Amino acid sequence: MSELTSRRRLLVLGICCMSLLIVSLDNTILNVALPSIGRELGASVSGLQWAIDAYTLVLASLLMLAGSTADRIGRRRVFMAGLVLFTLGSALCSLAPGLELLVVFRMVQAVGGSMLNPVAMSIITNTFTDPAERARAIGIWGGVVGISMAAGPLVGGLLVDSVGWRSVFWVNIPVGLLALLLTWRYVPESRAPKPRRADPVGQVLIIVLLGSLTYSIIETDVVAGVIAVLALLGVLLYEPRRREPLIDLRFFRSAPFSGATVIAIAAFAALGGFLFMNTLYLQEVRGYSALHAGLYMLPMAAVTLFAAPLSGRLVGSIGPRLPLLIAGAAMAASGVLFAVFEAETSNTLLFTGYVLFGLGFGMVNAPITNTAVSGMPRSQAGVAAAVASTSRQIGQTLGVAVIGTVLAAGVSLSLGAVAQSAGQADRFLAASRPAWWIIALCGALVLLVGAATTGRWARRTSLACAVRLQEPEVAPEPSRTG
Repeated sequence: MSELTSRRRLLVLGICCMSLLIVSLDNTILNVALPSIGRELGASVSGLQWAIDAYTLVLASLLMLAGSTADRIGRRRVFMAGLVLFTLGSALCSLAPGLELLVVFRMVQAVGGSMLNPVAMSIITNTFTDPAERARAIGIWGGVVGISMAAGPLVGGLLVDSVGWRSVFWVNIPVGLLALLLTWRYVPESRAPKPRRADPVGQVLIIVLLGSLTYSIIETDVVAGVIAVLALLGVLLYEPRRREPLIDLRFFRSAPFSGATVIAIAAFAALGGFLFMNTLYLQEVRGYSALHAGLYMLPMAAVTLFAAPLSGRLVGSIGPRLPLLIAGAAMAASGVLFAVFEAETSNTLLFTGYVLFGLGFGMVNAPITNTAVSGMPRSQAGVAAAVASTSRQIGQTLGVAVIGTVLAAGVSLSLGAVAQSAGQADRFLAASRPAWWIIALCGALVLLVGAATTGRWARRTSLACAVRLQEPEVAPEPSRTG
């Protein structure tokens, strides 16, 4: 990797960004299509939650396995397999005759998606070895999320209004095939010098934990909640006993890494809830078309597109602290604007809230990724990046589950009929107040944890953690340390 020319490194970055584009675009496009899917397939709010969460749940469950597998058998090989599965899953989703099969095909997509973003980040980490250059590359990577947020609602709205919701999955097919061809031609193979062995028990525990937790929230099932707690205890007790665990809990001895994990969950929970709630509000309360709703959310996407590369440059030059503080403050302010001042009732306040949220989300992505992989041995870059990506997907899964459940508890949505009733609109606004407070609290958590885990003490814990991770785990040899 270190022998690649500057032009070749940029090409590899571009190819990796293509995978992020189709994964991120898929989520934003699908959010715009949710009301149309609900009407055609007869889905309730909880059904729409599963259309989103089936994907993010499987993705979160398999990301760490994909990262460690890529370190073991080859990052390029796993990346290409992911592109094939994601493209195939997209084609199947476009053909789904009902909600149940759509959920199943979304899970096929997710299996492929789990092999893309963390593996791509691992490829980037091993391609850009200079810390400042890596931070800029990650900033560009984060900017792709902004592009997807800008293009997703517009492209999705145009496709839904002109062709139908099934066409939103067609976008992934040509991009996926092109990325597959370019990966085969230009991305060099790489592996970890000492890859970790498979951990099937740990993998099953993670799947049970995330699946039961999500089910318990969406379906308000106590038994599933108990199963989630038991699975969590299993992870905490079993993983430290393994010599090569799926989740190396030693990572969390680094305050910046632990902070990045919490921040990722909070920020993406806010994003998942924000997009889910606003899509239903704009189309089902205001009665806008999918394209009109997409245009309304353009200011948020445009600010994210601007803020993401700026955040990358700030991280590379002065560190992650300032971007995290800006991100937390902006996201919290956006939630408060809706919760206290009912920003939905005024276009000026509505767009202000969108801009604030876009600024916060644009600022938060680069610090999360950079903190997660910096200070970690390059040999474990795939696992470290996968933990960060998993945290994002867990956050988005929980955001849609919690916000959707809170919303459904306060108002019964009949898709296509809400806009016809002023009483229904008032009930929707009242039901959304607790949801906006949750988003505001997520922003406050980003702010507080970002401030606490970016100081001198936090950096010392990161250095100490890196030393521990580089120490031999079997028969230590003092003469070869360092």
